[in-house]
Amino acid sequence: MTTIDDLRIGRRDEAAEPDAEITLAFENNRYASLVFGHYDQNLAKIERRLKIASFANGNHVTLKGKSEACEHARRVLEALYERISKGQTVALGDVDGAIEETARQRSLFPDAEPARGAFEQLITRKRGLVRARNAAQDQYLRALKRYELVFGEGPAGTGKTWLAVGHAVQLMEQGAVERLILSRPAVEAGERLGFLPGDMREKVDPYLRPIYDALHDFMDSRMVERGMQTGIIEVAPLAFMRGRTLTRACILLDEAQNATSMQMKMFLTRLGEGSRMIVTGDPSQTDLPPGQTSGLSEAVALLSEIDSVGRVRFSEGDVVRHDLVRQIVGAYDRAARAKSKARSDA
Repeated sequence: MTTIDDLRIGRRDEAAEPDAEITLAFENNRYASLVFGHYDQNLAKIERRLKIASFANGNHVTLKGKSEACEHARRVLEALYERISKGQTVALGDVDGAIEETARQRSLFPDAEPARGAFEQLITRKRGLVRARNAAQDQYLRALKRYELVFGEGPAGTGKTWLAVGHAVQLMEQGAVERLILSRPAVEAGERLGFLPGDMREKVDPYLRPIYDALHDFMDSRMVERGMQTGIIEVAPLAFMRGRTLTRACILLDEAQNATSMQMKMFLTRLGEGSRMIVTGDPSQTDLPPGQTSGLSEAVALLSEIDSVGRVRFSEGDVVRHDLVRQIVGAYDRAARAKSKARSDA
């Protein structure tokens, strides 16, 4: 890639940051088109996030705005071009990730192995390389590699479950574990569905569908079905964990905010030799009856002093599902804080 150093600076006044104009020229036209995105949607995302203006023409793009923002955008575009030149795809979420990553490390060294500042990544056969998209996801992936028991708390859309499933698949493909056990409490979200027809798998499928979806993202459908038939992959409601000792397995409990204190204690004590355990949930979205303590919140508080237990807290700013989801989560959080403050002032 050729960089045209065409940086023109003009000060409006001493207090204002200088305006800048940077032009980049990419060697490969097709790669440049993929960097810019369909109808330049990737450029539009960068414009909104960094508050700059961009003008694409063929394999050239001109960035205009504040000097620091333009330099940041340049690093983002170069990072995306590097990914595409290595055969990786770039979606809007990857643009967000590149913005976060380059903001933290100030320069990107794609070939550096977990180099300082580079976000953590995981690799599976189907999905290929998946890189963390923000600092919280980076911390989460690092915790999953370091600790045998990890708690991931935070709002919807932060990638807690998806990354946990990807990490579990990676462990199995590497031979670090022999089985995947994926579980959820069978609790309806504010509704009473009554008795469901079918066999056991058909009854619990509606509760475990999000885990199935993530599993199919990281594994071929035939491999998932074969794994479930042979018992290498097991998807079961939380209540079915009692009495078991799980060795050489990666065990994931999703939606753990809906586990009771007794269920959580039962689940955590299933951890056997050579196993890894991941517990994810959003404490603000519990569907337990009023007055009942969430096992997730209690477990995090009780185990906070144990050094060999990892805990990662995601926030509203870590939502990667959709920009609107981030705004929705923020609106609910602000409303909850206002309500809490009103109660305390009363």
